[in-house]
Amino acid sequence: MRKGLRLFWLLLASIAVLSACGAKSQEDVTKGLQKKVVDLKGYKAKAQMTLTVGNEPQSYEIDVWHNKPGDYRVHLKNAKKEQSQMILRNKSGVYVLTPALNKSYRFQSEWPQNSSQAYLYESLVKDVQEDKEAKFKATKDHYVFTTKTRYQNSKMLPTQEIIFKKGSLEPVSVKVMDTNQNPVVTVEFSSVDFSPKFDKGAFDTKKNMTSAQLEIPVMSNNTDSEFTVKYSMADIPGISFEEETAYDTESGKRVLLTYSGEKSFTLIQEMAEVIPTTSMEMVEMNGEMVDLGFAIGAMTEDSITWSEDGINYVLLSSDLSADEMVMVAQSVQGGSIK
Repeated sequence: MRKGLRLFWLLLASIAVLSACGAKSQEDVTKGLQKKVVDLKGYKAKAQMTLTVGNEPQSYEIDVWHNKPGDYRVHLKNAKKEQSQMILRNKSGVYVLTPALNKSYRFQSEWPQNSSQAYLYESLVKDVQEDKEAKFKATKDHYVFTTKTRYQNSKMLPTQEIIFKKGSLEPVSVKVMDTNQNPVVTVEFSSVDFSPKFDKGAFDTKKNMTSAQLEIPVMSNNTDSEFTVKYSMADIPGISFEEETAYDTESGKRVLLTYSGEKSFTLIQEMAEVIPTTSMEMVEMNGEMVDLGFAIGAMTEDSITWSEDGINYVLLSSDLSADEMVMVAQSVQGGSIK
């Protein structure tokens, strides 16, 4: 009886040892992710991104294409608002397409290498690789990393939780969190194809503008159109809303919102000019490309400009830090409350 019991416990111990030997460490998984990125020739991914800023969460569909070494196509769509933007990187440069305005903006940018990108696989792996203090745990089906971010406003969004699927190592979800560990940006991947095929011209600027406009037609220029004024939802101590001023211009209404206190900033809003479909406008942008989540903007030392829903926005301040500028711009989509 004792001999049988002893054999039973030895068997259990052997199973435990074998299980431990089969479990991958954080270093093993990190090396596996790095090898996956090196071996990949490209990928296609679909995801849903949710921004929790302001009163109501805003959801966007993201369609990502990447073909090594440097071709990218990221299509950001919000069907409810009937808007879209597309980031293209090809041999000619980095472009942001706004189909509804028939405009293409060209940036002198190192995107996407210059910061974290929650919807790009190789960027997530780089975040894991570069954070030597990253936390790690393994569940039944997933590997979970908690890492620092490399965003322009990393002080406001310092950490993220990245989940990869065991076996395939494909991304499952990403949660980018604020200083209180509340998720501000959530990306949930619905499909990832690590063996994609791309048609000729898949990353061509004109071809992608044309195809995007089949989904979302070019808007009509209407100088009499009214628009809903949006206000900053950012909570920056010592700053409060001061004044709203509206002007009539040749292109329609222009609204200036002034915020003052220990620091100050001005937010300008007006109808965007739509380029006729007979031609496409190419705009050379000064400043660094900044990802606001719901739109792509251009950031200089004292301004951020972007377009959303046919409205141009300009944020001006000589007082705010770069992190605060991005936070204010991201909060404008939160709703029309002062």
